[in-house]
Order: sequence, then C-alpha cells, then structure tokens
Amino acid sequence: MNKVKEYRKDRDITQIELARRVGVARQTINLIENGKYNPSLSLCISLAKELHTNLNALFWEVENEEQNT
Repeated sequence: MNKVKEYRKDRDITQIELARRVGVARQTINLIENGKYNPSLSLCISLAKELHTNLNALFWEVENEEQNT
C-alpha cells in the first residue's frame, strides 16, 4: 500500500486539489490512495513533487523486519 493519502493529509491538501495540481481526476487520486490503480511513473513523480517527498517514501513497500530474519 502506498502513502499518498498519508502525505496528502499531512500537508492539508484535498483529493480535488492534489488531482488539479497533477492533472488527473479526483477519482484517480482516490483509486491510487486505495491501491486500486497503479499510476504511471510520470504521475508518481508528479505526486511526489506536489507532496514534497520522493518516490521511495510514497511507494516503496517496507518489509516487516521479522520477514528478513
């Protein structure tokens, strides 16, 4: 699961505002936040820029430490 919703809420941005800033529909942001849509690399980069973070922070899945042992 990605962290788009978490970063968006931390920055007090609505789905509508984020969608407008990156050039997609609000429904697209909703689908991304709920893990039902895989955005293009270009859209991922735009989201990271608008949310003032990087791709790893938004989309990289961190494995549970117990799984690594």
